[in-house]
Amino acid sequence: MQTTLKSPISFVGTGLHTGRPVRMTIHPASAEYGIWFRRTDVSGRDAMIPARYDAVIASELSTKLANGAGVEVSTVEHVMAALAGTGVHNALIEIDGPEVPIMDGSAAIFVKAILARGLRALDAPIRAIEVLKPVTVTRGDASATLRPAEGLEMRFEIEFDDSAIGRQEKALDMANGTFVHELCDSRTFCRSADVDAMRARGLILGGTLDNAVVVDGDAVLTPGGLRHADEPVRHKMLDALGDLALAGAPLLARYDGERAGHALTNRLLHALFADPEAFRMVVLDADMAARLPGAGLTRSDAPEVHAA
Repeated sequence: MQTTLKSPISFVGTGLHTGRPVRMTIHPASAEYGIWFRRTDVSGRDAMIPARYDAVIASELSTKLANGAGVEVSTVEHVMAALAGTGVHNALIEIDGPEVPIMDGSAAIFVKAILARGLRALDAPIRAIEVLKPVTVTRGDASATLRPAEGLEMRFEIEFDDSAIGRQEKALDMANGTFVHELCDSRTFCRSADVDAMRARGLILGGTLDNAVVVDGDAVLTPGGLRHADEPVRHKMLDALGDLALAGAPLLARYDGERAGHALTNRLLHALFADPEAFRMVVLDADMAARLPGAGLTRSDAPEVHAA
């Protein structure tokens, strides 16, 4: 059955790129509602923004959504990953600014709060998008592919000159709470050499060593170091799950990303839905639903939330 939250959850933080304080509340929603954002600071224009791949607009370093009235919300990928990874199908996310709060740079705080609050079953079946044939998009040496699979599987490969990251590859079956146990606490990351240049362009104005992993050559500058030896590739998988959640329904597919980013994963969804022979909508029975990322999770699965 589809699910929603038992009651609202609020978060207060700052935007990674804007540096502005923001309050965000995730509200329960009815069956078939899907996921929507509403800008509570906007008046005189449509403030509702759908969490869908076809509402994504060009942005750097994060995923930004906009509606037809030009109202935007950015850096949605972590909260979208948290919702998909805990099995929330329907929610209204109210936010009083243009960017989702970055919190600790991962999805762990969102996940912990969702699992603590609990989910409510709704009287509607889960519909999923079954991928029927491979679909690939490329840009330079980066690529992203969706292939048929019985549940959601992910493989990601990255490579950076900084030896603190280097080449990393990871593959996971996302069933049985894998996102919560393996990925949700992995933080966004960047190279020290890029920080000043990004800030000069008006990016990561709210970035600190408390909400990002910063590397310089073979050194990790963030206090406490890495949460996982391969935290960077795990975070790329977290991002990819959030971006894939913009498909509008769970995916039955294997996702392969090689040096892929937000824009390429969004292009992949556009390519999938542009080919009617590449997918079909299916109603999941209990066995199929049990393979979704959030199936079977309880409060005891909540991740540790690290102190800033």
